[in-house]
Amino acid sequence: MAVELLLLLLLCGSTLSEVQPLHKPPPGTLDFGFVPVKTYDTNTYHEPGPIGILFRLVHAFLYLVQPNSFPQDLIKKLAQQTFGNVQDDYQKPENVVLTLQAIYYEIGFIVSAALGLLFVLLLPLVGLCFCMCRCCDNCGGEMHQRHKKNADCRRGCFATFLFVASLIISIGVLCAYAANQHLTSQVRGAKNLVHSNFKDLRIFLNDTPGQIDYLVSQYNTTKNKALSDLNNVGPLLGSRVQERFAKEVRPALDAALMMAGAIRETKEALENVSVSVEVLQEGTERLHANLTNVKIHLSNTLSDSACSAAQAASTCNIIRNSLNQLNINANFSGLPGVSTQLAKVNDVLKIDLSSLVQKGYAAFNDTPDLVLNQTRNILSDIKNLLDLIGSNITSFTKLLPVQKVLADLTIYLTQSEAYVQDYFPVVEQYDFYRWLGCLTLCCMVILILVFYCLGLLCGTCGYDKHASPTTRGCISNTGGNFLMAGVGFSFLFSWVLMIIVVITFVTGGNVEKLVCEPYEDRTLFKVLDTPYLLNQHWRSYLSAIVLKNPDINLTFEKVYSDCKENKGIYTTLHLENLFNINEFLNISMYTEDVSLKIEHINVNLSNIVLLDEIGKRNILDFSSSGIDGINFAAYLTEINKSVTKVDLLSFANDLEARADQLPKGALENALKGHANSIRMIHNQQVVPLEQAMKYVKARSTLNQSIRLLQRTSSEFMIKVKNVISAVDAAQLLISNDASLVIIQETKKYMDMIIGYFEQYVEWVKESITMEVAACKPIANVIDTAVDIFLCSYVIDSVNTFWFGLGGCSIFLIPAIICAVKLSKYYRRMDTEDVYDDVETIPMKNMENGNNGYHKEHLYGIHNPVMTSSVEQW
Repeated sequence: MAVELLLLLLLCGSTLSEVQPLHKPPPGTLDFGFVPVKTYDTNTYHEPGPIGILFRLVHAFLYLVQPNSFPQDLIKKLAQQTFGNVQDDYQKPENVVLTLQAIYYEIGFIVSAALGLLFVLLLPLVGLCFCMCRCCDNCGGEMHQRHKKNADCRRGCFATFLFVASLIISIGVLCAYAANQHLTSQVRGAKNLVHSNFKDLRIFLNDTPGQIDYLVSQYNTTKNKALSDLNNVGPLLGSRVQERFAKEVRPALDAALMMAGAIRETKEALENVSVSVEVLQEGTERLHANLTNVKIHLSNTLSDSACSAAQAASTCNIIRNSLNQLNINANFSGLPGVSTQLAKVNDVLKIDLSSLVQKGYAAFNDTPDLVLNQTRNILSDIKNLLDLIGSNITSFTKLLPVQKVLADLTIYLTQSEAYVQDYFPVVEQYDFYRWLGCLTLCCMVILILVFYCLGLLCGTCGYDKHASPTTRGCISNTGGNFLMAGVGFSFLFSWVLMIIVVITFVTGGNVEKLVCEPYEDRTLFKVLDTPYLLNQHWRSYLSAIVLKNPDINLTFEKVYSDCKENKGIYTTLHLENLFNINEFLNISMYTEDVSLKIEHINVNLSNIVLLDEIGKRNILDFSSSGIDGINFAAYLTEINKSVTKVDLLSFANDLEARADQLPKGALENALKGHANSIRMIHNQQVVPLEQAMKYVKARSTLNQSIRLLQRTSSEFMIKVKNVISAVDAAQLLISNDASLVIIQETKKYMDMIIGYFEQYVEWVKESITMEVAACKPIANVIDTAVDIFLCSYVIDSVNTFWFGLGGCSIFLIPAIICAVKLSKYYRRMDTEDVYDDVETIPMKNMENGNNGYHKEHLYGIHNPVMTSSVEQW
C-alpha cells in the first residue's frame, strides 16, 4: 500500500521528468520558487554522554577479542549454503570449510566463552572441595596458627592485595550499574524518539500531495511566461528580424541621411561663397578706386616743371617708377560666380530627401508591429493550446486516487503508533524486570564487597600485634569471619555471575561485530544486496518487493544512502519502472503542436521601402549640380593674397622721405600731401579690410566654404554611388532574404517558447529527485531502530554491563585467595605454638607433639579463652 501511494503521488511529476529536452541551450531562467518542504524533527545523532568513555573502552576490548574485519563473503556463503538434516551434508568439504572459517572468525569469542564456561564449571567445584577440605581441618581449616618471622609482612601484603582487588571489583560493579541505569533511562526516553519518527512519517504523507500540487501549479508560471512572449511577439520576433536586417539597412539609411545633410551643407557653402565674395569685392573695388585716384594725382604732380630741375629729376623719376605699386593685390572681382551651382542645388533641395529617408526608417522600424499584425490568428491558436495543456495536467492529477491511498496509509500509521503506545508500557515493565535482575546481580557483588570491606576494616582496626593467636580480640575475630563469609558468598555467586557474563558477552559482542559495526560503514547493506541471497529466485530482493521485478538493480545500500541524503522517493525507489508516464501525459506531443503552430508564422516584409525612386533621383541630381566645376584654386589664391601689392604705410613714408630730398617748395609740399592721402587710405580702407570683423569673417567664411566645397566635390561622386548601391543592396536583401531570415528567427523564437517547457520539465525532474516526497524519515526510522535503539541504547549498555560484571567475577578469584590467607591473621585460634625457654631446638620440640606444638589431649592444657563458636571452614 505504501509503495502504491508513493508511486501515485509522484506520477504526475514523473510524467514531465521523462520528456527529453528538444532544444539546447535553454532560454532565460524561469523562477519557479521553492517546493514547500517542512523540517523533520527526528535527530538520528546520539551522544551517550560521559558513559561514552566506557563504551569506547568496551569497543577496544572487543577489537582485541575480535580484530577480524566483517566477514562479508563468509556470511554470504553461509546464507546461500543449505545444510540438511542428513549428517552427510555437514561432512561435505565445502560445508566443513565454511564451518572452519566461521570458527576461525569467532575464535576470539569461542576462547573467551570457553574460559568463562571453565570458570562456571570449576569455581563451584573448587569451592565444594575447599569446603570439604576445611571441614577436615585442612586447607587452613584448623584453628591453629604457627609463628612466622614475616607474619606481619604477609598480613600487610594480603590486606593490600585484597583491598586492590576489592577496589577493582568496585569499579567493575559501578560500570555495570551505570550501564544498567543508562539502558533503563534510554528505554524510557525512547518514547519521545518513537513519537518523533511517527510525526515525521505523518509529515511525509501529509506534505507530499501539497508538493505535487505545487509542481502542477507552477505550470502556470511557464504558461504565463509563454503567453507573455506570445503577446510580445512583435518586440521579440519582429525585433530579432529587424536586427538581422539592421546590419545592412541602418548603414544604408544613415548614409542616405548623411547625403541629405551634405546637400544642405553644400547649399550653405555656396551661399556663403557668394555673399563673402560680394563683401570682399565691395571693399577691394573702393580701395582700388581710391588708389587709382591717388596714383593719378601723384602722376600729375610729378609732371610739374619743378621735376625737370636737375636736383629733382632723379627723385621724381624714382617716385614715378614706383607708382605701379599703388594697386590692390587680391582682386575678388575676377573670380567666377557660383550662382549656377547654387541654383541647381536649390532645385535639388526642393525635394526633402531627409523626409524620404525618415520614411524608410519608419517603415523599417515598423517591423515588430507588422509581425504582430500578421500573427494574430496563429497566436490565438497557440494560447488555446497552452490552456489545453494546463487543463489536461490538472484533470489528470484529479484522476489519481491520492486521497484514498493517503487515508489508508494514515490509518495504518495511526494504528501502528497506537500499537506502539499500547505496548510501550509492557516494554517498560519488562525493562524494569531486567533492571531489577541486573541490580540483583550488582547487589550480589556488592554483598561480597561489603563482607570484604568489613573484614578489612574490623581486622585492621581490631588487630593487636601483641596478642597471641588464641587471645585475639573480638573485633579482629569478627573481621576474619567477615572475610570468610565473603569467600563463601564468592563461591556461591561467582558462577552465576559468570553465566550471565558469558551469555551477554557472546550475544552482545557478536551483535556489535556482525550488526552494529557493518551497519555503520554500510557493509551490512552490501550483504543484503547480494543477488539471490534473501530469495534464491530473486536477483534483487528489494526490487522484487517494491517494483515486482527482481531484475531491476534496486539495492538496500543505494536506497538507504539516497534517503539519508533526503532525496525524493521516486528516484530512490526507481518508481519510473512501474509506469510509462508518456501514456498518461505526453508533453513532447504538446511541444510538437506548439512548434508546428509557430512554424506556420509567415511575415511579409515586401511593403518595406527604404528609399523610393524620387529620393534616388534626387541624390543623382545633386551629383550633377556642377560644384566640381568651380575653380577652387583661383578662390584660394585670392584669399591667400594681401590686400595691396605694397605696404601703403611704407610707401607713404618712403614718399615723404624722398620729398624731403627735394628743394623746398610746392613740389615738396604736394608730395607730402599725397603721402598723407596714402596713409589715410591705409587707415580707412586697408586696415578695415585686414582687421574689421565684417571682412575678416567674410574672408574666413569664404576660405572654409571653398575648402568644404572642394572636399565635397572631390568625393561626392563616389559617395553618391555608394549610397545608391547600399540602399539598393539593403532593399534587395529585404526583398530576397526576408523569408529565410523570418524562418530562422521564427525557429529561434520557437526554441525560446519551447525552452520554457524544457525548464519546467527539468525543474520538475530535479524537484522530484531531491525535494518531492523526500524520504529522510525512512532512513531516520532505520537509524532509530538499528543505530540508536539497538546499538547505542541496548548493545552498548549490555556490553558495558558484562564488561564490568565480568571484571568483577574474574577478580573474585584473587580476592578469595587473599581473603582466606588474611582471615588466618584476624581470627582467634584454638591453639598456638608454645615453646619452653630451654627447649628452643625444633628437633627437641618434636618430642612434645607434632611439629613442635602441644596438643590438648597430651598435656591437658585448655585454651583459657572460649573456643570460637563460628563454624570452621
